[in-house]
Amino acid sequence: MDPIEFRHEPAADFPGWDDWDVADQAVFNPHAMGRLLVRQETAAGGQPVSRLRMFPARQHSNVQHTVHGGATLALIDISLFAAFKLLLGGHPGNAVTLDLSTQFIGTGHLGEPLDAVVEVLRETGRLAFMRGLVVQGDNTIAAFAGTVRKPSVK
Repeated sequence: MDPIEFRHEPAADFPGWDDWDVADQAVFNPHAMGRLLVRQETAAGGQPVSRLRMFPARQHSNVQHTVHGGATLALIDISLFAAFKLLLGGHPGNAVTLDLSTQFIGTGHLGEPLDAVVEVLRETGRLAFMRGLVVQGDNTIAAFAGTVRKPSVK
């Protein structure tokens, strides 16, 4: 089966942001996450970072009416592939997550954008090592580190 194609194009209603989507609207990302936006930024230390934004709504909530940890984990996982594309120029369609470590630090709230900010720590021939933070406004929601295996060359 061919990999799902990603759509990465300017978001007309959010200047400076791009839509981050897949062509098949029935798969997990658009079905479960809703609209996602992405952009590349420069962090305070000068290194490039990728910022993936979701808009938490009721379908992302838990029984406490805050952002469900699973929705936050999904944002984190998807953010690794957005960073792989934006920062490394890779094609995320056949890449896979090898590991993901997450520390939940705060509570995400509905109705306010939730961002995963990712930096690449190291890239090898087959792997990309990344880390980042999930933030909502000035609040840190989670910290994470993950490894993505690049697609095989055929």
